Amino acid sequence: MRDFSEAPFLVIWEVTQACDLACKHCRASAIPDRNPLELGGKEAREVIRQIKDFGDPLLVFTGGDPLKRPDLFDLITESVNAGLRTTVTPSATPLLTKDAISRFQQCGVSRMAVSLDGADARAHDAFRQVAGSYQRTIDALRHAAKIGLETQINTTVTRHNVDALDRIARVVGEEHARLWSVFFLVVTGRALAEDDLTAPEYEQVFDFLYRTSLTAPFDIKTTEAQHYRRYVAQQRKKTGAASTAAPGVIQRQAGINDGKGFLFISHTGEIFPSGFLEVSAGNVRRTTLQQAYRHSSLFRVLRQSDALEGKCGACEYRNLCGGSRSRAYALTGDFLASDPRCEYVPSNFAAA
Repeated sequence: MRDFSEAPFLVIWEVTQACDLACKHCRASAIPDRNPLELGGKEAREVIRQIKDFGDPLLVFTGGDPLKRPDLFDLITESVNAGLRTTVTPSATPLLTKDAISRFQQCGVSRMAVSLDGADARAHDAFRQVAGSYQRTIDALRHAAKIGLETQINTTVTRHNVDALDRIARVVGEEHARLWSVFFLVVTGRALAEDDLTAPEYEQVFDFLYRTSLTAPFDIKTTEAQHYRRYVAQQRKKTGAASTAAPGVIQRQAGINDGKGFLFISHTGEIFPSGFLEVSAGNVRRTTLQQAYRHSSLFRVLRQSDALEGKCGACEYRNLCGGSRSRAYALTGDFLASDPRCEYVPSNFAAA
């Protein structure tokens, strides 16, 4: 596994919090209007320069809806010209036109990610709380496929859609997405605890994802379900199988966690270990990304697997997985606590 002490593998930048959707689970609690305290153009270009100073992390422009920011295409061009692998996650609103998607490609975006949280218009639009969102998502995917722009579909698993994951997976394949990124709920922003699954239900979803990954024409990764890596490792050990279930994706994710190979920048410049773990290590207006990531006590302790507590601290998979630090914080108030949605009990763990 890679050493992430000096640089992140992935940088997520929330360039604006504004969005015209009203999604039930929204981490950002997005609103239609932009915050006047957003990073300005000069500040934004400096952020890109500092990200490049890390080397070549993957940079994701997100929001809110990044298309609500008028200089988005200028920032994307700046990022691509700096030599950064650049992706974008627009919202499925009237702003996501064919021309906008074509401009993403012309600017050099390597992948466009869109969200799909229901297998049909009724379910998806109810979740996003804006009629027409589903069809705009499908139209965007099809236009991207037509012009040769690689796509990714993001799905957040909740009680609203857990029984439809097989049908959502079918749509992912039919629309030729390269990656299905499956998010697991963290109770922050507008997300509600009653919409989350139980730890045993997480394992059931892991089983579905693993079995799907063996034959799907797309890769599968999880976000805030680091213990899916533990599940995959267990299955491979049990069956004696080689790395058959999207090995490249699993291997690239190995060891990555909130603040460990991962860095989030808010629309106002706050430097977080994750968008779901809003504990700040500083602000880009007062410190550099390098200083915060490499030297802040927050990021440094998050990279120390021996600092983990409870089951996570005792677990033999703690370097591969480490549990969701965001979920631990959201549900216990302690980002070093065990992930409450992991049912695995290490053999050497004795509960107090």
